[in-house]
Amino acid sequence: MSQQAQQKSKEEFVHQVFESIAKDYDRMNTILSFRRHKSWRKFAMKKMAVQPGDSAIDVCCGTCDWAISIAEASGTGNVVGLDFSEKMLEVGRGKVDRRGLSQQVSLIRGNAMSLPFPDNTFDYATIGFALRNVPDYRHVLKEMARVVKPGGKVVSLELSKPTWPLFRSIYYFYFQRLLPWLGKLLANRYEQYRWLPESLIAFPDYKELASIMERDGCFNRVEVYPLTGGIAALHIGHKK
Repeated sequence: MSQQAQQKSKEEFVHQVFESIAKDYDRMNTILSFRRHKSWRKFAMKKMAVQPGDSAIDVCCGTCDWAISIAEASGTGNVVGLDFSEKMLEVGRGKVDRRGLSQQVSLIRGNAMSLPFPDNTFDYATIGFALRNVPDYRHVLKEMARVVKPGGKVVSLELSKPTWPLFRSIYYFYFQRLLPWLGKLLANRYEQYRWLPESLIAFPDYKELASIMERDGCFNRVEVYPLTGGIAALHIGHKK
């Protein structure tokens, strides 16, 4: 199978996964991460230091929690949430409407591999827990950098790989063995939650991802913060 065909196959499979788990996505995230995803996003927002009026695009926005956080921090800035799953966006629209942010937050269906915006449009481009799921994460990072203004930031919050051997063993046992069965028990979805640990296997750890971002030439500086012993990591690339 060619690389293009492999990318297309992965994209179609991931789309099916998220269409099928959309209604349970938020509840399962909270349960399976022991609510850590909320504190990780709070930490990311602190490091981003969004200013009043700042604009952003949240790529693979899912059910829009991060897009909402950015909009509330910005106050008046335009925030776009982009995702390829219409069912995930439906959940997100309900949240945006309930927060009274529908005039500030625009949700669109689109592809992270080809962002439908001109160069140098936003102050921030973010992607949360989705970079490992895209067909080509290097290409997506370059697309995000393209639509960010010079001096702006490309921000990835993603699962990673613990560095301490004992903790890594415990984590992998939970992530690879227990998590899919919890998905089956709590959301009647086994294959979809088995995909989550599988998607991490070929994805670089936080040190490797930082090096990749630095080598790609889009950024003059890359900050990296491992979180909860390396279970997750925050990367912030400062565009040249």
